Amino acid sequence: MKHIIILGDGMADHPVERLGGKTLLQYANKPYMDMLAKKGKTGRLVTVPDGFHPGSEVANSSIMGYDQNEVYEGRGPLEAASIGYEMSPNDFALRCNIINVNDGIIVTHNGGNLETEDADVLIKYLNEKLASQYPGIVKFITGIQYRHLLIIKGGNKYVDCAPPHDHPNEEWKPLLVKPMEGVDEALLAGNSDKTPAEDVAENGGILSDEYRMSAQQTADLLNELILKSQEILENHPFNVARKERGERMANIIWPWGGGYRPHMLTLSQMYPQIKKGSVISAVDLIRGIGHYAGLRNIIVEGATGLANTNYEGKAAAAIQALKDGDDFVYVHVEASDEAGHDGDLELKLKTIENLDQRLIKPIFDEVSTWDEPVCIAVLPDHPTPVEIRTHVKEPVPFIIYYPGIEPDSVEKYDEVSCVSGGYGMLQLQEFMNAFMAIN
Repeated sequence: MKHIIILGDGMADHPVERLGGKTLLQYANKPYMDMLAKKGKTGRLVTVPDGFHPGSEVANSSIMGYDQNEVYEGRGPLEAASIGYEMSPNDFALRCNIINVNDGIIVTHNGGNLETEDADVLIKYLNEKLASQYPGIVKFITGIQYRHLLIIKGGNKYVDCAPPHDHPNEEWKPLLVKPMEGVDEALLAGNSDKTPAEDVAENGGILSDEYRMSAQQTADLLNELILKSQEILENHPFNVARKERGERMANIIWPWGGGYRPHMLTLSQMYPQIKKGSVISAVDLIRGIGHYAGLRNIIVEGATGLANTNYEGKAAAAIQALKDGDDFVYVHVEASDEAGHDGDLELKLKTIENLDQRLIKPIFDEVSTWDEPVCIAVLPDHPTPVEIRTHVKEPVPFIIYYPGIEPDSVEKYDEVSCVSGGYGMLQLQEFMNAFMAIN
C-alpha cells in the first residue's frame, strides 16, 4: 500500500461569530474532505510537544514522526538545506523575513506579499551594503518571496528571536533579539575572548571553524543588522517606488528560527515501508525537512505558498510520483496559513475549498481507480485562527482513509466532529506510526 499525506498548513481555526459560531472547516464547502471523513477514520493530533513553539517546522516534522527533543534546530537550517546551502560546523542559520513596519509597528510579516524576483534584488543589496560590513561573518541568501536565509558564522543559537508572524500590529523594538533565559551559562558564553572580527583578521579573512560567539554577542550583532537594514531597505529604489504608490514597503529584515545543522534519520531508516518518497511544497522550510528526511523535492511550476498557488499542478505531481514508484508522498499547501496570518476570513475559506476541490478531489478520483490501494491522510499542522492571526498550540483534526478501512461514526471533517473520531487523541509521532502501520 502506498501512502500520501495532504497537509493544509494552518487550516484549523476557532469558532467565528461572523460564521454563526462555526469554525471555517465547519462552514466551508468541502465535499471531498467530508466524504473521506465519512468513509474513513478520524481523530485529533497533538503536533507540538511541551516546551516548543507551535511553528510549522516543529509541527510538520512531528507529523512525519520526528522527536523534536532529538532533532529540533529551528527553521533556518531546514531552509538552508532546501535552497542548497551546505552548512559548516560553525554556521548559525536563521530564517530571515523581509517584513513591513510602519510607525514602529509590525504591519505584516511578508513585506507586502513580496515576490521572489524583487526580494532577490533586495537580498543582493543587503549583501553589498550590510553584510560587507562584517566580512567573513555575515551572509544573506535568497529564498522564496519574503522567506530568506541569514548565516552568522560562529553565531550562538541560544538567543531569543520573536517570529514576526506571531506579533502583527505590535511594536517591533521591544521584540529585538535577547540571550535566552534559563540556559546553562556555559552554552551562553561562547568559547573565545576575541571578537569575531579579531578572529577573522587573524585567520586569513575567515572565521575559525571552532569559533563560537557568546549569546550576547550574537544578539547584539543581529540587532545591529535589523536596525541598519531599515535605513538601507527604505532607501532602495524598489521601496521608494512602493511608498510613492501607497503600497507596503519591504523595509526591514527580521531574523528568527535559528539553529545549527540538524542530525536526522531519513524516513526510510525510520519506516522500512518507505523505500522511495517525495515532498511537494512551495515553502523552503518543508523542502528542507524533506531533504533531511531523505525525500525527493518535487518543484511544481506556479506553486507560490500563497492563495494563488497551483493546486492542480501539485495534485498532478503527487499522482505522478505515486505512479513512478514512490511509496510515500507529502503534499504541503501553505495558502490557508498565509490567509490566517493576514486575518482574511473570506480568503482562508476559499483556500480550504480550493484544497478540497482542486487538490484532494483529483488525487482521490485518480487513486481510487488503481489496483494498488493508496492510504490518504488529510490534516493541518496547527491552527492559524483568522481572528488571532498567529499559530496556536492546539490539537488538529485528521482523517485517515484507505479502501476497506472500518469507518468511525464521524461524517464531517472539522475540529468539532473529529473529537468523536475513532483514533481519539494521538500524540506527536503516534500519528506517523499509526499511518505507516497500515499496509
